[in-house]
Amino acid sequence: MAKGVDTTWERLRTEALGCTKCPLAAGRTQVVFGVGDPGASLLFVGEGPGQQEDQEGEPFVGRSGKLLDRLMQEEIGITRAQCYIANVVKCRPPQNRNPAPAEIEACRPYLEEQITLINPSVVITLGNFATRLLLNRPEGIRQLRGKVYPFRTGHLVPTYHPAFILRGGGQALAEMRADLVRAKRLMNA
Repeated sequence: MAKGVDTTWERLRTEALGCTKCPLAAGRTQVVFGVGDPGASLLFVGEGPGQQEDQEGEPFVGRSGKLLDRLMQEEIGITRAQCYIANVVKCRPPQNRNPAPAEIEACRPYLEEQITLINPSVVITLGNFATRLLLNRPEGIRQLRGKVYPFRTGHLVPTYHPAFILRGGGQALAEMRADLVRAKRLMNA
């Protein structure tokens, strides 16, 4: 990452860490800005931090994160240090409820600037919220996954959220694996 971009990244991170634009700020332990290489060609975007992520300050560190780490390694051949992982909202919604539209809109500028600065060739959205937001489409993940969509200067590959896989069983896991293989092919093209 170039020096000017690095300075911009640190400014964005600092701004996000002090954010009070929505009511989620009042209940958080800390802002979960993201993790990984901000110069990576692959970006994962999830929904929002859960309790463990709120405590540790890093996205996808609980059971869902362990599954995501394993699938990244098995299907793409990378670790979280070789990509970037962010969320639609940077603070935990109470009781892990879905983020409200106003909360998503308050956080959207942070995610949009992260995407601009990272400038990934491939974005993998994890679940409904990230997919609908970035594709600006009303359909759910079951209808949108399994395809590749043009996105900015690259491609977007929607797939299931790892939490859904933990509840959903073998078919959903096989479909998520196929989506990650699809993303790997795009990265290697």
